[in-house]
Amino acid sequence: MEPLTSPVKAVHPEGAVYGTVLDAEVALRFSTLDAEYEAIRERAALLDLSGERIVELSGGAAVDFAQKVLARDVEYLTAERCMTSLVLAEDGTVVDQVVVWGREDSLLLESSTGAGTRLLEHLRAHAEPGVEITDRTAEYALFGLEGPYAWGVVGRLIDGELASLPFESIVDSQWDGVDVLFGRTGVTGEYGYKVLVPRESAERLWTKALEHAVPAGQDAVELAMLEVRQPVVRHEAGEGVDVLEMGAGWLVDITKDEFVGRDAVVAAFEGTAERRTVGFSGGAEVPAPGTPVTVGGEKIGEVVHAVHSIGLKSSLGLLRLPPDLAAAGLTVTVGDTEVVTLTSPYVTPKSWSTPII
Repeated sequence: MEPLTSPVKAVHPEGAVYGTVLDAEVALRFSTLDAEYEAIRERAALLDLSGERIVELSGGAAVDFAQKVLARDVEYLTAERCMTSLVLAEDGTVVDQVVVWGREDSLLLESSTGAGTRLLEHLRAHAEPGVEITDRTAEYALFGLEGPYAWGVVGRLIDGELASLPFESIVDSQWDGVDVLFGRTGVTGEYGYKVLVPRESAERLWTKALEHAVPAGQDAVELAMLEVRQPVVRHEAGEGVDVLEMGAGWLVDITKDEFVGRDAVVAAFEGTAERRTVGFSGGAEVPAPGTPVTVGGEKIGEVVHAVHSIGLKSSLGLLRLPPDLAAAGLTVTVGDTEVVTLTSPYVTPKSWSTPII
């Protein structure tokens, strides 16, 4: 399968820096990380989400199939709602984290960045009669708007009434005579919105949105996600890592009677955990994944993922530690640097205190 590329790359700002994330080429930065982070946390940022594959589940058995492959309950998901769910392998490890968009006669699954090929392979491996699995990525472009004033951009760009939709609501709307699917959902903790637009109209919409918002690349988005403890699957999941160890139990409905991976998840809930994930901050140098975590010279865990947080002005990341030590307010040593464990969110989004007017 060919790597995903953005349908609006030709009209990206000059000087954009690109990189490969799993099966997708994405813009890591359009300008500077500081400027893009500031747009997310203080104003409004425009996101090109073209690295996220759009997969349609249709047919008479589509909902039953979705119930089987999704870890959350979508039986009563209406055409006006969306939700986030994990997709698990039989052993309870994470295949992907998806946004499920309810449609009148189908469901749309939005993969995480670059994970669409793996998601499609998993879905097709579990395919059943009565369900059609169709990759719709080539037909659409997906854009996001995030920030404490993203609602203002929605009003200027599409319709002011859409800005105050309840969280995880979706609606069919129009932009400049073009049918679009609009949703209130995001990943940074700020006001978040997404627009699914036909690919042939994508360049026009992107260019118009640039008049009102600052484009932000993958680096700024993943930093903002980490700051509010939104999982970034490609950094946090892995062989042998279950959802509880990853800290993503909230994306699983354990009360569902059946779904792929349920037995492993139940065993993890009922068993004795060996490790848990906790946030940390401290030090100027960003430690690499796998860097030992010690207390009194004794190794107790390792770094999962870390970055430099612009909001905290220090390193910020995740540690895997024994459950009794995976708590906030503890001082541990990462490499040669003392850090402090944190409770999330690690940075408080401005949107939490900024009303939609």
